[in-house]
Amino acid sequence: MPKPTARRATHPKGELEPTLGAPVEDTKLDTFGGRVEVLWDPKAEVTALGPLVYFIQFLKTSGLWERWVEECPLAYSSNNAPPKAGILGGILITLLAGHRRYAHINALRHDPVIPPMLGLNGFPCEDSVRRAFQRGDHERYTLWMDQSLNRTFEPLLTEPWVLDIDATVKTLYGRQEEAKVGYNPTKPGRPSHVYHAYCIAALRMVLEVEVQAGNQTAPEFAHAGLFGWLDARPREQWPTLLRGDVAWGTEKTMAEAEKRDLPYLFKLRQSDGVKELMRRSVGRTAWVPAGGGWQGVEEVLQLQGWTRQRRVVVLRRALPQDVAMVDRETDGRQERLVGMVVMNPAKPMYEYAVLVTTAAVKDVLSVAQLYRDRADAENIFDEMKNQWGWSGFTTQDLARCQLMARINALVFNWWSLYTRLALPGKHTEATTSRPMLVYGLGKKTRHSQQTTLTVTSNHGRAKKIQAILTTVGGFLKRFARSAEQLSGKERWALLLKIILREFYPKRAGQTTGQTVNPALA
Repeated sequence: MPKPTARRATHPKGELEPTLGAPVEDTKLDTFGGRVEVLWDPKAEVTALGPLVYFIQFLKTSGLWERWVEECPLAYSSNNAPPKAGILGGILITLLAGHRRYAHINALRHDPVIPPMLGLNGFPCEDSVRRAFQRGDHERYTLWMDQSLNRTFEPLLTEPWVLDIDATVKTLYGRQEEAKVGYNPTKPGRPSHVYHAYCIAALRMVLEVEVQAGNQTAPEFAHAGLFGWLDARPREQWPTLLRGDVAWGTEKTMAEAEKRDLPYLFKLRQSDGVKELMRRSVGRTAWVPAGGGWQGVEEVLQLQGWTRQRRVVVLRRALPQDVAMVDRETDGRQERLVGMVVMNPAKPMYEYAVLVTTAAVKDVLSVAQLYRDRADAENIFDEMKNQWGWSGFTTQDLARCQLMARINALVFNWWSLYTRLALPGKHTEATTSRPMLVYGLGKKTRHSQQTTLTVTSNHGRAKKIQAILTTVGGFLKRFARSAEQLSGKERWALLLKIILREFYPKRAGQTTGQTVNPALA
């Protein structure tokens, strides 16, 4: 009987395609610098955010991270749910990395270095973070963030400070709750949300932010939050001045501030009554220098609809004598550029502005300079929207948008204080501080039960960055040892006072405006 033979395939097999995970023999790639062999090591413990270890040390020394996580009311009933520390840690690191969307959290999912430093096993997926605060008592979430924000800046409020108030628009492209068409200078006609923010002047620290419907840009919609925030705290923590732009110079806002005996400084719209005041002041001889090429004169004004007379400062600045812009709107009430006119040098034209104030500042120059300093508040919005997450992290419900905006403000405050410790004397925006203090390759190794993180920075100032962070790390270690007997609140107040020593008034052995790195002390 003949032996059976193997059946021969009609079509012989060709070259097999490599399966996922199978070793690839040829790993040599051609580049402009020559042939390069590429090897993948998925088990290597490396991170692209190596320098963040110093910021984590800052959070541990200050106690801010533990209290924030401990007080968070987030709770799950499922055994498979991620821990709340993982949710908050994922948000913290994704904000520090400059991400603006929940989907960007996936870039951190398999980071083996940063999560253990926060006491975590890893970061959750984007859906877990996005849906984390979808359910639960949002009043408890609000109280939690009130306590966390307040803990960050409360020691500062006993010193003289100025409260800047303003609003910004966040354009929306979906069907979000309260996405309404309102004032939107960048995308007219697009639905939006409005962020009403309150900040400590000069420090660029965000005290509070309210997210409202896009058609609620007027300051009246922020009155309840603003004056409620003030009424809820003792008088010694109130600002010495409430400052806002032309939108806040209304009877309602001024009356609310006067009812609380709170000094204010606002700019007035150029209504018919204000224009009449400017015409009357033209012939005045008491104009005095107001800085920046401006002249000023004090007046008393009571517009129609005002309940009382108020002190105003009229400012004017001469336009170039050869050419002046002539503004006229179609209805003749407000100025807009429509052409040019040759001026008579004997009759110069001026640009005018009118400020209203109850501040105990006597000279015109100081009042004008106080208002010019308000321009720094616009930089906060630019930074928060373009360098942090206020332009993103959007969900369909307004409650999560509000919560994420406040978490963003909290992390922004933490990072601003940390960068002031590392780079004292000024506020360093994220576009500069992230390449220096966040990005850098970190490789973790273990030997004899000791963990070592080797950091490599490709920054142009790598040596300087190494010296700065090493000094900060040493200072935080010494501070933790010396403040060991202090409570968490006392420790943070002392550390905050060291970081912001130029903010505090002159003290014994300390000069206002000092810019010496406290880590070197």
